[in-house]
Amino acid sequence: MTGLGAVFRPQLPPERLRAVARIADETGLEELWLWEDCFREGGISTAAAALAWTERVRVGVGLLPVPLRNVAITAMEAASLHRMFPGRAVVGVGHGVQDWMGQVGARVESPVTLLREHLDALRALLRGERLTTDGRYVHLDDVGLDWPPSGPVPVFAGATGPRSLRLSGEAADGTVLTASTTADGVRRARRLIDEGRESAGRSGDPHEVVVYLLTATGPDAASRIRSELADEGHDSVTDLGVAGDAGAVAKAVQRLAEAGADTVILQPTGDEPDPEGFVRFAAEEVRPLVK
Repeated sequence: MTGLGAVFRPQLPPERLRAVARIADETGLEELWLWEDCFREGGISTAAAALAWTERVRVGVGLLPVPLRNVAITAMEAASLHRMFPGRAVVGVGHGVQDWMGQVGARVESPVTLLREHLDALRALLRGERLTTDGRYVHLDDVGLDWPPSGPVPVFAGATGPRSLRLSGEAADGTVLTASTTADGVRRARRLIDEGRESAGRSGDPHEVVVYLLTATGPDAASRIRSELADEGHDSVTDLGVAGDAGAVAKAVQRLAEAGADTVILQPTGDEPDPEGFVRFAAEEVRPLVK
């Protein structure tokens, strides 16, 4: 069955998260995803709060920008979440928006090299290994977690370009695709991810693909979708986003699933007037229509 979730967008103030998370939990929505967008809300702090306020919903962080984070800190925080809330935290890492990375003095010459080194070290630390490495960006001297996770922890990578998608197949356990990804884009991403998996000898390992779907419902849904796509420079791209009732949204989810997405996360527009209602709509109206 295709997984379904929703995004709590960081355009909302942090104090709104509790109500949204509880509705996701109460209505049976599988996943609630959070973003660490500069300079809004921290990904780990909001994930920890959402997990503490709920009992069953999985909480994803997509994504933690690796230029902002020492990999040991990422590993410590991810391990803590998984020990406190087993099986419910999903952590994704990525390049970060390069302009934002530049604003804080963290922009690197080779984002792909940094992401590879971060992924390799993070996965090793979360497996409980003690690690010494001297890479271009990641430097660790006999580092190991005192409290590693008690079981396997999948690490997701955000990727868009061909090099990053192949890298995700090689070095990550799953891939997160943005809402600017069409169904054809999901197919291309799957091919590139699988190329990476094959080159690394990981073709037999599971690799979940998560894709965001820009979604709006209600009387002004179409205009809100058009406005957001225009703001993002994607107004000329066909088949991006969906506006309409639960049936229309479910069909859009199914198209992405047929293209290779394992989980589709409904992403409300930045001006969504009713975030709590959006989550309820996803769980109670869209979910029953998704195979």
